[in-house]
Amino acid sequence: MKSLELIVERIILSSRWILVAFYLGLAMSLAVYAISFAYKFSKVAINVFTYDEGEMILAMLGLIDAALVASLIVMVMISGYENFVSRFDEGEAESDVSFIGKLDSGSLKIKVASSIVAISSIHLLQVFLNSNQFTDSKIMWLTAMHLAFVVSAVMLGFLEQLMKKAKDSSKI
Repeated sequence: MKSLELIVERIILSSRWILVAFYLGLAMSLAVYAISFAYKFSKVAINVFTYDEGEMILAMLGLIDAALVASLIVMVMISGYENFVSRFDEGEAESDVSFIGKLDSGSLKIKVASSIVAISSIHLLQVFLNSNQFTDSKIMWLTAMHLAFVVSAVMLGFLEQLMKKAKDSSKI
């Protein structure tokens, strides 16, 4: 019976390597998204002298939004791999990315929630700048959804602080 338990445990532990397919897929999606970003940027660059101030602000917000989404993808790939699959080699990790090893699952949740709030804020700002194209009901629902993201992020931060205090007090 002990050998069966050992086999099951090895299978379960080895199955974490299946996650690599997801992280590689995210890396490929990041490359596709970079092409999309380049297209958006070229449209802005071509129209730099024809856009009025409002259109330029909306275009810049779109580029900022894309950068935040790309950063979120990178953060999930690196910290997910580091936390669930395997550690990066120490020498390479320190020279390439300084935050590797500092993103545990709790801090990752906070960073992801913060990124989602930032992305939602940009989308909501774009809606407000184009409010004549949206119904009041649509704006209300988008605002309510954004507030739900904000409350969720604040609650995650609060829970993370409670967990950190509990962990620190248990060390004493």
